[in-house]
Amino acid sequence: MTARGAAYALLSGNFLIGMSVIAPAGMVGPLSTDLGVSVTSAALLLTFGAVVLCIGSPLVAWGTAATDRRFLLTIALAGLSASHVASALAPNLGVLMAVRIVAMAFAAIYTPQAASAIAMMVPEKERPGAISFIFLGWSLAAAAGLPIAAWFASEHGWRGVHWGLAVVGFAATAAVAMSVPSGLKGAVMSLRNWGSLFSDRLVLALLAVTVMSATGQFIVFPFFGPLLAGVAGATSSEIAIAFAVFGIAGFLGNIVASRIVGSLGTLRTSIVFFGTMMAGAALWSLVIDSVELVFVGSALWGLGFAASNSMQQARLAGAAPALAGAAIALNSSAIYVGQAAGSALGGVMFDAALYRSMGWMATAALILALATVWWSGRLGR
Repeated sequence: MTARGAAYALLSGNFLIGMSVIAPAGMVGPLSTDLGVSVTSAALLLTFGAVVLCIGSPLVAWGTAATDRRFLLTIALAGLSASHVASALAPNLGVLMAVRIVAMAFAAIYTPQAASAIAMMVPEKERPGAISFIFLGWSLAAAAGLPIAAWFASEHGWRGVHWGLAVVGFAATAAVAMSVPSGLKGAVMSLRNWGSLFSDRLVLALLAVTVMSATGQFIVFPFFGPLLAGVAGATSSEIAIAFAVFGIAGFLGNIVASRIVGSLGTLRTSIVFFGTMMAGAALWSLVIDSVELVFVGSALWGLGFAASNSMQQARLAGAAPALAGAAIALNSSAIYVGQAAGSALGGVMFDAALYRSMGWMATAALILALATVWWSGRLGR
């Protein structure tokens, strides 16, 4: 099987991971109603899941560096697929939370190790584009999967979303098992290796960017639907459209990023898409009263959403080529630190009815992220 075939299979796996991580954001309302809990309690599925992902990604990178990537990735997808079956059968929020924690332990394995695997399969000059390509799975999850899940959950119930993800997951498991070659193994991680990453100023700056960016995103993202319903009076169909606009823009942004990174380089491409994301968040916050204008803000925000993280992964792989899997695992942890912090802060603000302030707080975090991206370029040189 060619590297191209493996790349498509790894992309499908990232679609499942993306949906598993972000789908609760589109189902907070239906989960709250069906299980008889508050919106903030339902949103804790994202917060606690993010904590598990944050801790799990570097631990897995450390403990499985010398493990065959095909075996590792197949086990991760199979376990996650089975967890969606268990989620569909969960009788209450407590059981659903427990299943979510196990599911995110499997999810923690996949994305950094998939990036590491494709990096081993292609020439060095093709790595940024290849890593960006397989991350399109996340973009597809946001572009198509999340709005469909949000609409389906509101119209037919959240359990059906989990049954659908289980089917998708087992198909992705088979594709990865058949297409990724055996024998792909990374370097054994030692304490010295970890020390070299944590002493690298560029790596630390990039991880800080990821934390700030994810914090900004998740102040708003878990409450996206309830905010639009409460402030702009959006219907469930309009909320699904807003999710779709955000996600489709993210998918297109990632495609554009994978095409232009070869000529612009990862730093300039990062500045372009972090800047676009920041501008979108600011516009979204300014026009939240109008559903139609929120679509425009969502498009700009989404345009940088996936592309910016793809560039983060590519820059980390370039900053520490020999430890790319571990560096990208740390980036995944940084994402989930930001998710946990952002969703927790967003929950506090939502409960305090600071609806309009949530968007501006997110914008402030993204401004800091953009400034740090620019500064990291000086470290890179």
